[in-house]
Amino acid sequence: MKTVTIKLSLAENVKKFVNIVSKYPYEIDLRSGRHIVDAKSILGIFSLDLSKPITVEVYADDCDDLLDEIREFVI
Repeated sequence: MKTVTIKLSLAENVKKFVNIVSKYPYEIDLRSGRHIVDAKSILGIFSLDLSKPITVEVYADDCDDLLDEIREFVI
């Protein structure tokens, strides 16, 4: 499992992020405080507090290609 912290402050960023992660077969969750949602769910992401950093949890060891694609959101 790999973990990175991201920031999704604009609605267009959320859409772009979901389009990227939806291409990958692994399970990907977003964690904000006690809340955990599927990273491939736009509605789930909008239920989080997007004013704060969000933790991305990728349930795969070989996911460097995904991490490269979401680099613009990583803080």
